[in-house]
Amino acid sequence: MLQDLSVWAGLPPTQLIICAVMVFIAGLVRGFAGFGLSAVLMASIVVFIPPIELIPVCFLLEAAASLAMFRGGLRDADVGTAVTLAICSAVGVPLGLALTTSIDVDLSKLIALLIVLSLTVLQLMKINLLPASQKVALPVTGFAAGIVSGLAAVGGMVIALYVLASPKKAREMRGSLVLYLFFGMLTSSVTLYLYGVLQGEALVRGAILSPLVLAGVFAGSKLFSRSLDQTYRRVCLYLLVVFASAGLVRLVAF
Repeated sequence: MLQDLSVWAGLPPTQLIICAVMVFIAGLVRGFAGFGLSAVLMASIVVFIPPIELIPVCFLLEAAASLAMFRGGLRDADVGTAVTLAICSAVGVPLGLALTTSIDVDLSKLIALLIVLSLTVLQLMKINLLPASQKVALPVTGFAAGIVSGLAAVGGMVIALYVLASPKKAREMRGSLVLYLFFGMLTSSVTLYLYGVLQGEALVRGAILSPLVLAGVFAGSKLFSRSLDQTYRRVCLYLLVVFASAGLVRLVAF
């Protein structure tokens, strides 16, 4: 059966197994923190799957996770903020995709990993680079997230920077991220289809890996509780640092 799945996914058995493990871990992080699924995958398996092929797979897995987490996100989120961020992000996605499809594959991998690592370090250092005015910060953040989503599928990290700079509680932050990613799924699907990357092999890979990401999301959601409000973000950010650093080392070494 593994051999059949390997043929359908267009990946050697060993790489498919690595993908399966990392997808479950990514789902665990997503279910726990509300974001980070695509960032974990971009940091770990981008070394053997180019970003232009991995982005639509990330989208499909994010879609599965978003549908599973929608109810809880709607209950806890700041709906107006999430909708505004999603709309502005949709404007930036085409620019990010244009960059991804026009540069060298290895350079695209390097950019994707550096984006993940840089955004994670900024969050750990609690550095706020956003304008003081929410009227300016909100659309700017959404647009920047769209560009990063098209380039490296980690727009949720940019949104997390914005949310972490606010006095919101962890549960509201998590809910807003979940809702943003749900709305972003709806808007990004059109752009990805028009660029011709949301089809064929990506759909097969997404179908094969979706059960694993849902299992991870379910397990991660069970781990989240009010008692972890002060620690859960740092745990997930440290995980991203590890994955991004490992990906960079492997890319440079091999």
